[in-house]
Formats: sequence, C-alpha cells, structure tokens
Amino acid sequence: MALSIGTSAPDFTLKSKSSGEIKDVTLSANYGKKNTVLLFFPLAFTGVCTAEFCDITAGLGQFSSLNADVIGISVDSPFAQEAWAKQERITITLVSDLNKATIKAYDVVFPNLAGIGDTAARAAFVVDKNGVIQYAEQTATPKDLPDFEAVKAALAKLG
Repeated sequence: MALSIGTSAPDFTLKSKSSGEIKDVTLSANYGKKNTVLLFFPLAFTGVCTAEFCDITAGLGQFSSLNADVIGISVDSPFAQEAWAKQERITITLVSDLNKATIKAYDVVFPNLAGIGDTAARAAFVVDKNGVIQYAEQTATPKDLPDFEAVKAALAKLG
C-alpha cells in the first residue's frame, strides 16, 4: 500500500530527458518553493497512460495556478519517455526510475505487469513545500485513474 498522508516524502534524484539533454530532477528542489504532484504510471506508450498524461498536459495550467509542479514517474528509460512525450506532445516532466528504487520507497510497485516484470502502480501523491505527503492514492488497477479533483482539492488547501 502506498505511503500515507503525513509521511515525509522520500526524496529522489531521477533522470529526465528532453530536448536531447539528460538532466537530474530532485524532489527536494521544490521544498520551500512549490508543492509537487507525483504521478506514478506503469509504462509509456500504453493507452491509459497516454490518455492520462495527455489530459494532464492539457490541464497543466490548473496545477500551476495552485503553485504545483507535476512530475510523472515510471520505470521506462528516459529515452523511451522522451520519445513518448514527443509523439504525444506531453509537456509534463517525466523521470525514469529504471532501477525501481523510488517506486519501492513509495511502496507503489505493481508486480509482474502483463507478465513482463515489475512496474510502477498507478498512484498520485501531493507533496507540500515542506516535503510532507498531503494526499496519497494508489488506484485499484493500472486501468483506473487517480481522483484528480481530490488532488486539486488537496493542493487548494495548501495555498
């Protein structure tokens, strides 16, 4: 089961690739500045994940207006994530947890998805400016989406 509300969010530094450049993305870089929405997803180039991230990209301004960054996390390589983002016009920061340390730290491992191996479960976390989890949800199945209205409500309470 995913980490619970009130828990300190495990910090991470993961790789992101965009515009041909690999860079580090660290959760704690937002501490003291912005809230962060972490969206764990199973795999790039799959139907539900593509629909979710295209919808979030289309509504990204709603999260920005709530003083929040959105970071998508999967076990895909940063190269696959970049190709997917280009193909689908996804503008959210995507980071690679190829070694699966972050999905384990957040306790959102989906074991043996479709017989191909462990991936991230679909999950959403709101981490406040102090690094504390203020919203946590792991969906029942990889086909279910998080409750984005509840995510936005949690962000609205943080100001």
